[in-house]
Amino acid sequence: MNTRSLFTYKNLLFLIGIIFVAFNLRSSITAVGPLIGFIRADTNLSNSSIGLLTTLPLLAFGIFSTLAPRLGRKWGNETTVFIALIILTIGILFRSIGMVFALFVGTAMLGLGIAICNVLIPGIVKNEFPEKTGVMTGVYITSMATMAALASGVSIPLAQGGNLGWEKSLSVWAILAGIAVIIWMPQLRNKQKTTTVSKYSKSSIWSSSLAWQITLFMGLQSCIFYCIIAWVPEILVSRGVDIPTAGWLLTLTQIAGLPATLFIPILAGRLTNQRSIVLVITFLYFFGFLGLYFGGNIGVITLYMIFLGVAQGAGISLSLSLFGLRSQNTYDAANLSGMAQSIGYLLAAMGPLIMGIFFDIFQSWTPAFLLFFSLSITMGIFGLYAGRSQFVFQSEPEKLRA
Repeated sequence: MNTRSLFTYKNLLFLIGIIFVAFNLRSSITAVGPLIGFIRADTNLSNSSIGLLTTLPLLAFGIFSTLAPRLGRKWGNETTVFIALIILTIGILFRSIGMVFALFVGTAMLGLGIAICNVLIPGIVKNEFPEKTGVMTGVYITSMATMAALASGVSIPLAQGGNLGWEKSLSVWAILAGIAVIIWMPQLRNKQKTTTVSKYSKSSIWSSSLAWQITLFMGLQSCIFYCIIAWVPEILVSRGVDIPTAGWLLTLTQIAGLPATLFIPILAGRLTNQRSIVLVITFLYFFGFLGLYFGGNIGVITLYMIFLGVAQGAGISLSLSLFGLRSQNTYDAANLSGMAQSIGYLLAAMGPLIMGIFFDIFQSWTPAFLLFFSLSITMGIFGLYAGRSQFVFQSEPEKLRA
């Protein structure tokens, strides 16, 4: 593919396909947070069970992320993504039946579909646009974050104003997933397989200290993100904010992060190392949570939510950018992506569940904030290591020089 131009017919088809796939990678998850109160009232689920519901996609991410590179090598990355989108669509529809069993099984299915796309898309982008990876990664992540923000904001209006209830409100996102299936179909002709193999063994990625540092940074920033998505609307309500406003504040948080999702991958690719970005992310998270803990009027709360939003946008975009920045070929990028998202999302899955359990036990959000502060600091520490300028398979002398 001609990497010098983004505007050939083939490139535009690919760009549109990537954007619509990205639209579906968070929207069906972020749509749930504002509806938790309705789901809990209708199903009589405990906070711990609701925490498990919000955790299920992350568990699927963790379990199936290491499988995705193998499927990509066997069937081709584009074909595997196509199958994953179909699974995602079916999962969204099944989740929306209204039965508790279907709610959990459908959520797990959509998590499986998203997990495969999560892992393979960075490698596909690196293969198709090796000279424009930063720009394309920014477009991809911004598309993902934009629709995630919209999903949070429209959930309550769809459920209440549109009289759809929480079930049909969640089913709306199957339409978007179905559109992505259709738009992605031209990419099936590529059948690109990840065949460029590193000179190191496949298991070497698990013995790389840098790969583990990237993985932990990825996991901790994801843990913070999904804890915010799952529980911050409830925290805001406990601070006196009404439910619709809490939903829109969550949307504002994600909108505030959009410039960072587009700008950070480009900036990260131009910097010698990414440690300064990590420090800014950590600062914004810490002071955002500190302000939210002490509360205030709606204007003050809005400011702190914007802090959290910028940190979110920068955190996820830097994490995904590191897969390409720290690898030398598509094969290594896919394996690093699989490792980081597998272990990272398993780690992230613990957050919403633990917060739900803490609230059931203590009937207070103070333990949740202590967890937020701890996660932010620990994320910053591993991020400083992950931000070093080196590749995952550099020799030890090169590591010492970094």
